[in-house]
Amino acid sequence: MSEKINETILNEEIKKEQQKEHSDIMQYLPDMEILKDSNIMEETLNAVKNFDYHKYTADDVKAALSAENCTPKDFAVLLSPAAEDFIEEIAHKSTLETRKHFGNSVYLFTPLYISNYCENFCIYCGFNCHNKISRAKLDLEGIEREMKAISEKGLEEILILTGESRKMSDVKYIGEACKIARKYFKMVGIEVYPMNTNEYKYLHECGVDYVTVFQETYNPEKYKNIHLAGHKRVYPYRFDSQERAIRAGMRGVAFAALLGLDDFRKDAFATGIHAYLLQKKYPHIEISFSCPRLRPIINNEKINPMDVREKQLLQVMMAYRIFMPFAGMTISTRERKDFRDNVIGLAATKISASVDTGIGNHTNDKSDKGDNQFEIADGRTVDEVVNAIKSRGLQPVMNDYLYV
Repeated sequence: MSEKINETILNEEIKKEQQKEHSDIMQYLPDMEILKDSNIMEETLNAVKNFDYHKYTADDVKAALSAENCTPKDFAVLLSPAAEDFIEEIAHKSTLETRKHFGNSVYLFTPLYISNYCENFCIYCGFNCHNKISRAKLDLEGIEREMKAISEKGLEEILILTGESRKMSDVKYIGEACKIARKYFKMVGIEVYPMNTNEYKYLHECGVDYVTVFQETYNPEKYKNIHLAGHKRVYPYRFDSQERAIRAGMRGVAFAALLGLDDFRKDAFATGIHAYLLQKKYPHIEISFSCPRLRPIINNEKINPMDVREKQLLQVMMAYRIFMPFAGMTISTRERKDFRDNVIGLAATKISASVDTGIGNHTNDKSDKGDNQFEIADGRTVDEVVNAIKSRGLQPVMNDYLYV
């Protein structure tokens, strides 16, 4: 079901590749496509540079809440410390926007990790190439067994994830996984390493509907200090991932910063502006946000989600909702179940269920399995999450998209 690779040989190969890397995070590597006709990164970073959240007052918050349409300035205000005193008013407006555009619907999905091999050295991630964890990669038979087991729980949407290793999870391997997913699910997303436009086009042809990429932090200096080696170290290539995916024909793209890595208000602001500018440039595309906080990882107990409190996370999510009311929004199992239950309908429109961030854990296969990327806080089954949604007067939805 899963295959193990000689880690000593693999680590030596990774080190050789990393020795070729450039120290300048803005310098592309030879195999990376450059979008020469896009200035969205420059616009986003300029907006963040001018974002001084300390200057906003209670009157600014009241004005932003009374505005008929939320502007980038209003979005900045809603993310400010001054807005924390208006959480109930923000929640009221956020709920109205959510109901207006999504009704009572809450969508369900689950992620499936098919490989945890990685060639990046990101100090906050459990999969990083120097972390001594159990590595595994599902073969195609194992992928099918996992997907079949997941689909039997009633889910119709899946998110396929890998560690960021082209060597161990090449584009063809991911494409074959997506073809298998199409047999069992009506909606297929991927959260893998950034790719060139032609590679995204191939995966779209294999059945992928949407692409999720976490920029992690939008602060280039912080980005440099926490991404020490690997392709992920190249900041602009990662930044432009969603635009390449859009040009490849993907129906939707999702954005996220990993809140807690840097100044969460600035990272949240940058995430929203990035999505906003792409929506303006490509009006047809479906935009989504993920809202993750740091979670503890294997071999690093210092990493925890306490730097961003639940109240602040809620503030970020509701600011996203008011700023981009049409956007989907996912609340992950990184958060405890009571928080997840409260935020659906209020701002979030999609919730994961029956989650496992390890490799090969959805079936009872006795093969060696890979370690988890991070600890989850909500391990409920699909039925338990469905019942929780219904108990709040909301409607659980497995899928609302049909191919004709």
